[in-house]
Formats: sequence, structure tokens, C-alpha cells
Amino acid sequence: MHSFANRANALLTLAVTILAIMCAAASISDNFNSPSPTANIEVVNIHRFQKLSSGNDEVAMVLNISADLQSLFTWNTKQVFAFVAAEYETKKHVLNQLSLWDTIIESKDKAKFSVSISNKYRFTDQGSNLRGKEFNLTLHWHVMPKTGKMFADKIVLSGHRLPEQYRK
Repeated sequence: MHSFANRANALLTLAVTILAIMCAAASISDNFNSPSPTANIEVVNIHRFQKLSSGNDEVAMVLNISADLQSLFTWNTKQVFAFVAAEYETKKHVLNQLSLWDTIIESKDKAKFSVSISNKYRFTDQGSNLRGKEFNLTLHWHVMPKTGKMFADKIVLSGHRLPEQYRK
């Protein structure tokens, strides 16, 4: 005859094994989802472009961001972290990235949005490298599942250029 502890151990082991199998199946099922998000980001206005007293360039701009990230949501998606980054090259660094705006999307209903915002975070470059500089605006996203591994992707929107002269 088995003791109570042996029976509880067997039951707990079975329950944890079934839970692990269900989590693995949920994680694997996400691999069959092929999302097709869309995004458009426009620079509406650059209302401040100045050289700070520290010698660094700073840009403040208004952006129109519209995106449809609904296809990223499956039954296993907990939330999606999305952010817009400005990306550009300088002589010193091949890739400079600055986050301008971010959001956490917790449901599929909120994953289709259109916002007009001033950059949430400062667009500052260490040095005077931004005048006339071409840059990309990139929408990045990180999908955080309820179980399984996180995955990330992005949409790069190129063809943006900063002015040649400073504006206050």
C-alpha cells in the first residue's frame, strides 16, 4: 500500500507533466502564425532643431504613427511592446538608434491605432552630426506570449532627412 505522500507526489508529478506538455504545445502552435503587420510613420513637423550648450544636437518633431498590429495577436499573446526608433549613421558609429515613442498593447482591439505625437523621448546626438542627416523611422515590436519564447521584428520606413540649418 502506498502512503499519502507517495500518492500526492505521483499526482503532482502527473499534473506538472501535463502542464508542461500544454505549455510546449502552446509555444509550438505560435510558430504556425505568420503575422502581417503594417505601419506608416510621417514626420509632420520638425518644430525644434538646435545645438545645445553641451555641443549636442537636439530635435523635437511631430509624428503621425498609424499601424495595424492585430495579426501579431494569437490566443497565446499576453501583450505587445511597440516602439518607434530613429536610426542613422555617423562617421563614428554605423548604427545609432534613439527611441522616440513607445507603447504597450494589451489586446487585439487596441493593436490598430493612429496617433499624432511629439517625440516622447529626446532625439539627441552626441556631437553636431544631425544637420542634413538622412534617417530611418523604424517601428519595432516585441511579442510577449503567455508561455514560450518572446519574438521581435520591425518595419523600417526610410527616406527622412533633417534640415541643413538649426531651428528654434
